[in-house]
Amino acid sequence: MSKLHFCRLAITPILMGVILVESARAYVVTIAPGTKALFLQVGNGTFTGTYSGGGTPGNNATVNQVSVTVPANVLGNGASQAMTTNSTQTASPYDNFAFCTVPAQVYVGGFFRIPSGSSTATLSVTSPASLANGLGDSIAFNRISWVSGGSGDAIPTIPSGTFTGATQTLYNFASNTWAESCLAFNYANTSVVPPGTYTGRVTYTLSAP
Repeated sequence: MSKLHFCRLAITPILMGVILVESARAYVVTIAPGTKALFLQVGNGTFTGTYSGGGTPGNNATVNQVSVTVPANVLGNGASQAMTTNSTQTASPYDNFAFCTVPAQVYVGGFFRIPSGSSTATLSVTSPASLANGLGDSIAFNRISWVSGGSGDAIPTIPSGTFTGATQTLYNFASNTWAESCLAFNYANTSVVPPGTYTGRVTYTLSAP
């Protein structure tokens, strides 16, 4: 299953100036072979029980948001602004480990399983060229970046990076593995832009041959 993740950025020139697992290792777990399946969760999702406990993944249509308010007195000064999410997902669906911190981080994880042999599934993200406020103004999507982490995750699974306004490969799942990270998003705040609420949606996709 793939989920959509929504980035919202808003700016006003006044005071609100808004703009829009286990320890010491990357969280990648070998799982038993089985019926071919892909599961991807971004932010809030549905999982009955836990994967390690024989639980069952489900579909969830929730589209979470990340947003930030940039005060007028720092607008465009180049000081990176941390974005926050409305996602409440903190625990790993793999084993219910308290992995992500909200509202600072967004959970991204899932698995790729096949009955035999070996293959690879690709986790990618697609972003538009820019966020727009509906009034003809825009902000390049490459002003938004993320830092990958998670509680006790010394070597993040998904590398930290920056949106490019195109499709980017984030991680390759080896067959019969579960992998996950927690992403904290930031706005570069490198220029003064017209006031407004700037929005744009990115899509995370897990695909396999």
